[in-house]
Amino acid sequence: MSDAVDVNSADSWPDDADDVAEGYLANWFVREGSAVDEGETLCEIQVEKVSIDVAAPTAGTVTEILVAEGGDFDRGDVLARVQPSA
Repeated sequence: MSDAVDVNSADSWPDDADDVAEGYLANWFVREGSAVDEGETLCEIQVEKVSIDVAAPTAGTVTEILVAEGGDFDRGDVLARVQPSA
């Protein structure tokens, strides 16, 4: 599992919210164990009341969800991990 790819919140952070440090995880659209395609929407986050879809960085399986739906997180926190397809 050491080659899992992190879903980093900073990768989806809006450019005009550089001064904002915290976000809110509104919805998960996948569960642990779900197969996903690269670019598929994994979850929706909110930064300054702006909704942003977070896409899978690679095709594979969601192995770990680290921020619960309804939870707050800091910019740069890992939201989930995806094990790439073979």
